[in-house]
Formats: sequence, structure tokens, C-alpha cells
Amino acid sequence: MSEKQQPGVWEGFKTFLMRGNVIDLAVAVVIGAAFTNIVNSVVKGIINPLVSAVGTKNLDSYTSCLKGPCHGSGDTATGVRMMWGSVLGATLSFVITAAVVYFLMVLPMSKFLARQAARQKAKEGTQEVIEVSELEVLKEIRDALLAQRGSGQRPD
Repeated sequence: MSEKQQPGVWEGFKTFLMRGNVIDLAVAVVIGAAFTNIVNSVVKGIINPLVSAVGTKNLDSYTSCLKGPCHGSGDTATGVRMMWGSVLGATLSFVITAAVVYFLMVLPMSKFLARQAARQKAKEGTQEVIEVSELEVLKEIRDALLAQRGSGQRPD
């Protein structure tokens, strides 16, 4: 009896790593990390100062006292506080980051891809028109040759 040899652990690992989707995922993670730095720079360098000019820079200090007495801050704070300012700040940061990604990256890219698709469709439409007109010309030539044969004339 001959047993079918199973690939070794390293061969299986090598096959797993060389799959296209694993390589694509690795590239996406690296590009995503670099892209995160760009988005964070835009948010921290441009958007946050604009928001700070209108309102406050740090929302973490906004709290409500659920069970008093609420005195002090940090480790010396007493009472039970609901820190709604930090939730509001994180939500605002998410919305700002999502807006930056959408308006500076996603929207221009989707417009670019739509233009590319329109150009490709127009190119394919032109190709179809050329093919149809060539077919029509060939049919006309055939009909003219048949008409000349039928009348006994020789083509020039």
C-alpha cells in the first residue's frame, strides 16, 4: 500500500502565505496604516483647530453628577459621575474623521472611477458603432456584387 504523502507544515504555511488574498490583505493593512496617519494629520492639524475656534478644545471635562456629592477631579473625585463629555468628544472625532475620509478620499475616487467607467462605456459604444457600420458596408458591397452578377456586368 502506498500512502499519499501529505505536504509538510512549512509547505502548507508557504502555500497559505502565497495565496493572493493573504498578500492583498497584508498590503491593505500596510496602506491602511499609512492612510490612517494622513487622516489623523488632517483631523489634528486642520479640523480640530477649526472646531476649537468655535467651541472648546477638550470635552472630557464635561460631566454630570449621578450620585452626590460630586467634588474634586481625577483620583480625588467623590460621588458618581457620568462623563458624557468624553463620549461626545469620541463621537465628534469619529464623525469628523469619517467626513474627512469621505470628502477628501472616497468622493473624489468614486467620481474618478465613474469618469473612467463612462469613458470605457463610450469607447465600447464607439467600437460597436464601427463594427455595425462595417457590417452594413460589407452587406452593401455584397448586394452590389450580386446585382452586378445578376445583370451580367463585370465588377471594375
